[in-house]
Amino acid sequence: MRIGILSDTHDNLRNTTAAADLFRQEGVQTLLHCGDVCGPAIVEALHGFSVYFAQGNMDRVSSLGIAVEALQGPGRFARCHQLSLGGRLCALLHGDQEHLLRSLIRLGDYDYVFHGHSHRRVYRRVGSTRIINPGALGGRGQDHRSVCILDLETGETNFLQVTKHS
Repeated sequence: MRIGILSDTHDNLRNTTAAADLFRQEGVQTLLHCGDVCGPAIVEALHGFSVYFAQGNMDRVSSLGIAVEALQGPGRFARCHQLSLGGRLCALLHGDQEHLLRSLIRLGDYDYVFHGHSHRRVYRRVGSTRIINPGALGGRGQDHRSVCILDLETGETNFLQVTKHS
């Protein structure tokens, strides 16, 4: 099973649409959004995928949760998700609550911990837990805009650059 991981879209519809096109080209159907969606337009841009959204510190628009539930169903928008995907136990959160992020990593119970918040790509291992931050699609900063595709069977991890637009 291959999944797409994205984060920190910050209402950047152009980059989110470009990322969705990349995921479609790669045959990815399941997405994990690591937070800071910001508005319902991003949720709509990801319609057609099966998406879990972590609530980020910038996700303050009350209609965001309503949009996620309307398009993805209940239970798809939460501060922290515990998911079983492709036989792997995964945690999905934004990462702004550093104590929670560190705790989930230290537990060693998860095969993968996915997070965003820093706007920087991360792939590292702590014990048997792999930690992935796909980077950001929106917001400020000079880093390249990126997403990640993960093959849960093989562990192959590919960061893909998305053309940067303002």
